Amino acid sequence: MRAVVTVIGRDKVGIIAMTSAECAKYGANIEDISQTVLDEYFVMIMMVSLEGLNVSFSEFSENMKKAGEEAGVDIRVMHEDIFNSMHRI
Repeated sequence: MRAVVTVIGRDKVGIIAMTSAECAKYGANIEDISQTVLDEYFVMIMMVSLEGLNVSFSEFSENMKKAGEEAGVDIRVMHEDIFNSMHRI
């Protein structure tokens, strides 16, 4: 199982470090990452493996959102099933 994690906010030092540390804290392994800065906004998309998750998916998603709020960025976690179901339409 995997999830897509998005991070968006004003660019500042430490966003990638904070996000990757939070993923590691909950056992989510980063498989792929893409990031850029658009004007003054930081934008990142990560594909993470949920196989080693040490909390429920909903707890992981909520905890990542809270960590983002504390850091001043928007973090969202979407289970890959959301995207897989779109292909069936």
